[in-house]
Amino acid sequence: MIDLHTHTIFSDGELIPSELVRRAESIGYRALAITDHVDYSNYRFVLERLYETVDILNENTSLTVIPGVEITHVPPVKIPELIQKCRETGAKLVVVHGETVVEPVAPGTNRAAIEGKADILAHPGLITKEEVELAVENGIYLEITSRKGHNTTNGHVVKLAREIGAKLVINTDTHSPGDLIPRSFAIKVGVGAGLTIQEVEECFINSEKIVENCKKQLLKSY
Repeated sequence: MIDLHTHTIFSDGELIPSELVRRAESIGYRALAITDHVDYSNYRFVLERLYETVDILNENTSLTVIPGVEITHVPPVKIPELIQKCRETGAKLVVVHGETVVEPVAPGTNRAAIEGKADILAHPGLITKEEVELAVENGIYLEITSRKGHNTTNGHVVKLAREIGAKLVINTDTHSPGDLIPRSFAIKVGVGAGLTIQEVEECFINSEKIVENCKKQLLKSY
């Protein structure tokens, strides 16, 4: 299992990074991105804290641990700039908190994330056909999520992604220990969203590609 969207105590998650990684390792995870919620007030703090433990975890566990962020509830006009600032501060993966139907995310967030070239647009809600087309042009991955509430529109995302040819990944948006899932359950999430088994496997391959790119970035950092 590869999971590219998780949270720790550095935002609204319940676990410190080391425990999150250990719990993921114990159920068969091979790679994990820690993507705590950030805006302009805390992105430097979060990334600095994360880097204090990422090297240790990568050297002493079986997982690849990726330092990332989830840009959350930032005014859309400022999202592209913050994506760049997070990358400059060391984020190897930038996720943007999309327009989920269960939170009052500002309209225009999906488009700003895509135009700003985030890596993953998380739980994009009722994303439009035009936005999905733009995601394809910009190489942005769209998320299918196992998280309650956010997963309400998984089927809509799958339908448009299949029609237009957008790339998908399956993530958990973990906040609590019980949110972590084995690969077998991730398959059920994908199939439940309307994907075929082959399409689910393609999601897993997409996640592998993202991890390989992040690993290259990590090597360049040293």
